[in-house]
Amino acid sequence: MALPDFFLLGAPKAGTTALHAALAQHPQLYLSAVKEPKFYLCDGGPPRRSGQRGPGDAHSAQEWVWRRREYESLFDVAPAGTLRGESTPFYLYDRLAHRRIHADVPHAKLLVVLRDPIDRAYSNWMHLWADGLEPIGDFASAFAAEPQRVAAGWAPFWHYRGLGLYGEQLRDLIGVFGREQVHVLRYRDLVETPDAAIDQVCRFLGVETGHVAQPARENSRSYVEPGPRTAVLSRVVRAGAAAGAWVPPQVWRRASGPLLSYLQKGGARRPVLDAEVRMRLVEFYRDDNALLTEIAGVGYSDWMGATSRGQFAPSGNES
Repeated sequence: MALPDFFLLGAPKAGTTALHAALAQHPQLYLSAVKEPKFYLCDGGPPRRSGQRGPGDAHSAQEWVWRRREYESLFDVAPAGTLRGESTPFYLYDRLAHRRIHADVPHAKLLVVLRDPIDRAYSNWMHLWADGLEPIGDFASAFAAEPQRVAAGWAPFWHYRGLGLYGEQLRDLIGVFGREQVHVLRYRDLVETPDAAIDQVCRFLGVETGHVAQPARENSRSYVEPGPRTAVLSRVVRAGAAAGAWVPPQVWRRASGPLLSYLQKGGARRPVLDAEVRMRLVEFYRDDNALLTEIAGVGYSDWMGATSRGQFAPSGNES
């Protein structure tokens, strides 16, 4: 039975894509060709439609690898002697996933990548907005809409606030696996001191250092300016994504490609999040930040200020 030896967890837009690509270069590691298979978000069956009711959710859910044989086959081709791994950031957020992973791979090592929760949420919103799926063109308003969206069954990718409550999530993860099996990595360190950060990861996994190049700058979106054109195109995208729930995912991806290219045409510079808005939202995380500091044993006070932190994307964009 081929199952992972380690997992990359965290939250969307926190650098797991870049870290996955970087670690895949290591000769002693094998990362699944499918990133984010989401197997442990499921319980032996396909993702429930009742939890996939946001724009594009049901279409995206078709790409989840929920059949055990298909999941195991992701690791069948791993070279002998390599450590196998996969990346599904949502595993940190989903408490049932913690227990499913532990039941299958109790010895698993867990890499947890954390990013400033406001920066992460803003980038998450920007990603969905640029893809034409986010119907609210103001980040703070979309952030505030989360309770209604959760109640309506929108998938976790829309949980801008909840995904950033790392203290609670890490506490529960360590409660299942123990502290020695969890390595916490800051997104900021991947940006500012990538070599040292990657070496720490390699030492935690028990493989040689010095085999991995710096994480690539990838997985970013250009900013899409609000306006009548954006509103019309986005409505078409959301309607198409809803219809795409009933056809193979590759069909909608091919059909939507030209439309998304036109929507994102121009590559406008992303606006920096207003400092006043940021400080208002920071208050949602103050208690959780204190919990995270207690659990991790290091401070995250820089997340509580008015300044955004490091990013992977080219100048003007965020990953």
